[in-house]
Amino acid sequence: MESVAIRVRGLTRRFGDVLAVDGVDLDVMDGEFLTLLGPSGSGKTTVLRMIAGFEKPDSGTIELDGVDVTQVPPYARDVNTVFQDYALFPHMTVQKNIEYGLKVKKVAKAERAERAEAALASVRLEGYGDRAPSQLSGGQRQRVALARALVNRPRVLLLDEPLGALDLKLREQMQVELKEIQREVGITFVFVTHDQDEALTMSDRIAVFNEGRIAQLGTPAEIYEHPATAFVAGFVGTSNVLDSATSQEVLGRPGTWAVRPEKIRVWIDGQSAPGGHHSLTGTAREVIYAGMSTRFVVDLPSGTSLLAVQQNSEATSDLSHLRGQQVRLSWDPIHEYEVS
Repeated sequence: MESVAIRVRGLTRRFGDVLAVDGVDLDVMDGEFLTLLGPSGSGKTTVLRMIAGFEKPDSGTIELDGVDVTQVPPYARDVNTVFQDYALFPHMTVQKNIEYGLKVKKVAKAERAERAEAALASVRLEGYGDRAPSQLSGGQRQRVALARALVNRPRVLLLDEPLGALDLKLREQMQVELKEIQREVGITFVFVTHDQDEALTMSDRIAVFNEGRIAQLGTPAEIYEHPATAFVAGFVGTSNVLDSATSQEVLGRPGTWAVRPEKIRVWIDGQSAPGGHHSLTGTAREVIYAGMSTRFVVDLPSGTSLLAVQQNSEATSDLSHLRGQQVRLSWDPIHEYEVS
């Protein structure tokens, strides 16, 4: 049976009249990579800061390894935090930056050096100890900040949008590296981001926040394939959300339903959809070539528009001639999900 590294119960935090965190319950399992995902102001960062001890909850409890730390100061909690701005000391070498926390704890010099070198190796920066932070790239500085946190061997590592300052290519590279590092070191990671792709790429589980509460908690596949609410369906990826009237017309039943654009097939030149699929005809208002895929915005006779995405796997992928033409859409009913 998995052990719980962090247990949060009834966590609430107000800032004046704003209820930033509204009675959050959350278990983070030992050794997992859990992401707190949500838009700005959803409460995810405040929860992270309360776990770290930087913010005091108005009510609720926080346990680390079964010990109540709700009133324990940050320095006495077995956690470390990595921030977006790296917070490296510019006048110190990489090695001395990493050793700093150990020096404060009065760890012997030889052990400090040995642990710092091991931490550098864990983030793929062997041989960089004598460099100044100014001599490093953004991705290398972020890895130094990670090594400085790992060298303390914390029970839990908290990461507050640590990749936010990086350009897209480097960010995507660091997402893969960070997940690999987490698997290798085996430390529990709690990662905050507003980037849905980042969350899907890196996480064992995702807690989607909205208005101070957890709207859904699950694996990336569960969150994406079976969103629990219209908010989750719209925030994590892109979904076509059909309101009750449209659902009655298109699906033949009421309720609010959603289907992902990549689950919708586009048929042209009189092609017919497979049996058992929902099938409907509309006008391709927009046909957008996007490299690996083509996006179709299709207007239905009812006035509703659906987004469909088709992979460009054929030799000729330019379908712009379909703009303004009639096309047929279809999808397998197994790809529909009801949302609240």
